[in-house]
Amino acid sequence: MSNIRIKRTHDELKAARPTPGELTCLPRIPVSILVENIRSVHNVGAIFRAADGFGADTIYLTGYTAYPPREDLHKVALGAETSIPWLHFDDPLEALARIKSRGCQVAGIEQTISSQSIYEVRWQFPVCFVVGNEVAGVSENLLKHCDLTAEIPMFGIKQSLNVSVATGVVGYEIARVFREIRGVNPTSEKKESI
Repeated sequence: MSNIRIKRTHDELKAARPTPGELTCLPRIPVSILVENIRSVHNVGAIFRAADGFGADTIYLTGYTAYPPREDLHKVALGAETSIPWLHFDDPLEALARIKSRGCQVAGIEQTISSQSIYEVRWQFPVCFVVGNEVAGVSENLLKHCDLTAEIPMFGIKQSLNVSVATGVVGYEIARVFREIRGVNPTSEKKESI
């Protein structure tokens, strides 16, 4: 075996990332997330981390979903809760009304009688996707106000993914579509604005 290093070091990875100050100047993609009644603080922290990773615009935390500042949330989010704009609403429908007033397409991520695969949806920007409770999913009441429903195809014995994992899968797919439309290659070394 050769002694040639394959992995990049933490310092190399960190040097390629924007600082918190630089992050405020970088454009975000027009994708937001409405989070409805998530019971696990760890899931909320992981949602922040995924949202930071794909460049989300805003996170709307609703109902009894935990929100910053919380040390247990911070421990999972690793500071991402300070890099993503977020708002808390007791009533998810109030948050949804605010989102729709911005002209966002709203997609409930749920297995419904009319849901499409996330890979077949014609995403319109700006877009907000809605994720729901770990057991009950997105509420019927909230789904009635969504423009469409979409689901992640499942090919194994389980019918769904953990909500924070699903948020990452959906967010990265929508971000990929947005960047493809804009002609931006997110893997290029050159930093390009969107």
